[in-house]
Amino acid sequence: MTPQTTFPQAGLTETIREDLIDSLPSRDANNIGVEHGAKYRTSEWYTGSGEIVPGNDSRSFEVTATFTLKAQVKLIQGIFDPSNPNLAEIYNSRGRCIAIIDQTVDKLYGESVRQYFDTHEIPLQMNVCRAWEADKTPETVHRLLEFLGKDGCDVSRNEPVLVIGGGVLSDVAGLACALQHRRTPYIMVGTTIVAAIDAGPSPRTCTNGKQFKNSIGAYHPPVLTLVDRTFFRSLATGHIRNGMAEIIKMAVTDDKVLFELLEDYGSRLVETHFATLGDDQELAKVADEVIYRALFSYMKYEGTNMFETYQDRPHAYGHTWSPRYEPAAKLMHGHAVSTGMAYGATLATKLGWLQPTERDRILALIRSLGLSVYHPILEDIDLMIAGQQNMRRKRGDGGLWAPLPCGIGVCDYAKEVPPDVLEAAVADHKAVCAMFPDGGAGVEMYLKDLGLE
Repeated sequence: MTPQTTFPQAGLTETIREDLIDSLPSRDANNIGVEHGAKYRTSEWYTGSGEIVPGNDSRSFEVTATFTLKAQVKLIQGIFDPSNPNLAEIYNSRGRCIAIIDQTVDKLYGESVRQYFDTHEIPLQMNVCRAWEADKTPETVHRLLEFLGKDGCDVSRNEPVLVIGGGVLSDVAGLACALQHRRTPYIMVGTTIVAAIDAGPSPRTCTNGKQFKNSIGAYHPPVLTLVDRTFFRSLATGHIRNGMAEIIKMAVTDDKVLFELLEDYGSRLVETHFATLGDDQELAKVADEVIYRALFSYMKYEGTNMFETYQDRPHAYGHTWSPRYEPAAKLMHGHAVSTGMAYGATLATKLGWLQPTERDRILALIRSLGLSVYHPILEDIDLMIAGQQNMRRKRGDGGLWAPLPCGIGVCDYAKEVPPDVLEAAVADHKAVCAMFPDGGAGVEMYLKDLGLE
């Protein structure tokens, strides 16, 4: 029989409470803070603190903890030029570099990466990973975990993994790092626009579910993101166009100056791959400003709201309905987002949030870059409503909180969009886009267009 211990009732609660309080660093009985010593830190990038408050009955207590991350984002050119010290300074003291690189990037730049670390006499262990949209699966994450784990490199919890590639790789490799040791730091070198200004620095790592994009994941941002637009030179123009959607969303919702820059220079940035083709120095300055503004605007909300604790997130513009219809229509991500943004602009006009002239500017900008503003899948109202239901669950059941423009460079959030309003806005949007010669279609809309199906 298990022995039973009994205590006298008188004075028990206060005695135990006082003993607990005396054992902790603070003596404030109502707010006991615990500060952990710097010498015990797991990683140089993460800190934390907390409070524990004993209850009055000696049978309960409350714990509050905070987690702090310091992450940097830098615009750099020639990151793998041996004269560039950024990565060498990080990995020299660690005695090696564990890296994951996109298969296509390896073919184009792998030799430069290897030569960089050879020059600096830093041993390099690199996993080459195919990272198409079709590879954004839990199986890919498991393969990367095998590379990082005991049967592979046995990466340390304080050893930053170097990830080199596009948006898909940043998502799956970031998730693998989040799972390895429950939190292994990583450094992101984005080689596409999506990776450079959106998925790369984002705290949201993920893989796709069967019917809903990015439905499985963890919050785990890179500790350092290095953005080098010289990589854009070797991208297919369709990938440049695809990434522009993520810049447009921040221009529409948060940065009027960025919107105007895209109106004036956007098509030239697509044609010249962000001024990496040709020698236009003035356009190069514009390219850097566009990238910086988009990054700053995005991380102003995404980086400071790392766990999506709040849903006032302008960078979700275009991402409310598209996660449901993107895989169904097999659209390129940028085209799915641009279609969602365009529909959102028409919905905002119907709600009285946006002037028709402002909606027309948004649609004109999207179309000027070859992105889609309409796809017939929007007419599948059941699918659109299902997308809202999925998104409402993802955003916490407090509401849909769909970001919609209420001017150029500003937005607000629709808590709900009733089915009749949604359907009427689809009809309005279809009528607006029917006036375009191509019906609102974009250039190279589908995954198969760029061989990514």
